[in-house]
Amino acid sequence: MTDKYQLLGAEISYFTGKVRSYLRYKDIPYQEVNADRDVYLKVILPRTGVAMMPVLISPDDIAVQDTSDIIDFLEDRFPEPSIYPSTPRQGTIARLFELYGDEWMKIPAMHYRWNHNAEAMYLEFGKVSQPDLSEAEQINVGKQTCKPFEGSLPILGVTPATEKAVEASYEQLLRDLDAHFAIHPYLLGTRPSIGDFGMIGPLYAHQYRDPASGEIMKRIAPNVARWVERMMAPEPKAGAFLPDDKVPETLYPVLRRIFEEQFPPLRNMISSFADWIDENPGVDVPRAIGKQSFVLKEADGKPVTGVRGMFTFEQWMLQRVLDFYQPLQGDDRQSVDTLLDEVGGKDAMQFDLRHRVARVKNQLVVEG
Repeated sequence: MTDKYQLLGAEISYFTGKVRSYLRYKDIPYQEVNADRDVYLKVILPRTGVAMMPVLISPDDIAVQDTSDIIDFLEDRFPEPSIYPSTPRQGTIARLFELYGDEWMKIPAMHYRWNHNAEAMYLEFGKVSQPDLSEAEQINVGKQTCKPFEGSLPILGVTPATEKAVEASYEQLLRDLDAHFAIHPYLLGTRPSIGDFGMIGPLYAHQYRDPASGEIMKRIAPNVARWVERMMAPEPKAGAFLPDDKVPETLYPVLRRIFEEQFPPLRNMISSFADWIDENPGVDVPRAIGKQSFVLKEADGKPVTGVRGMFTFEQWMLQRVLDFYQPLQGDDRQSVDTLLDEVGGKDAMQFDLRHRVARVKNQLVVEG
């Protein structure tokens, strides 16, 4: 038994960075444990039933998997200062950025890692998996370990036909965020929110730390690079959200991008998933239920249509947004809807979920 939390993860991990940044901001005593092959086989799989990092183990020996669950588990124990804005606009927008960072940012993060940084990653992955081997052996191990990740690009929608549009979309996102972080230290003020922690996952491990991607970020968006550095070494428990529930207009271009790119396929997935549940009562929920189209724009504005999986976990993440937004009433709801209308998101946010999902023993299940 230890008085510190244990974070089982890796520097190269998309989602470990999200929890690591949170632990540092909250000044929670923790020890990071490299999730090598032995840790997976002896700890992660037996404790969680799934081969995924990160995993948090508390001093009282509770194992928690999934970064949103980990953060909520810790928020209950360390509630101040909260990373969840309580006001209507900021609360909605912060949760939207977590959804975007966790789910949609996988597209550019995986593209840049495996189409621009693969050679460097073979050694990195080999070091994580088998830290005691020679460098040459680690490269060989890394090549084998990386095959499933490299092979996942088409199901995410990354193909030769979409690569230019993926890069154009991401690089414009960097420029838009750079303009925001030139003025504000974090998304919603001088305190990081759940939205910042959602975005740090892809923007640290893949897009800042990977060599080719890091060069792009530092060249195109130095203020984003400085935000990454703040997020990875935050002043513990410091800062405040902007007064009067303000959402800076510098975030409006990013919000428009979220509703233009992510929400059309998300809405289609939600509808298709509801049909699947109706047609498959009692069947275990799969990771994906088929494929669908999505649209990104190249640098000249030319729309490019790609095909990607319909990932069921995205509904669970969306529910986190809707569970805050949908109960809002009166002036609170009107305030948020006015903002959403300005960024093209009011209609997109009107969901009537026929079914809800939950996470039970680290598996997605249909409620009821």
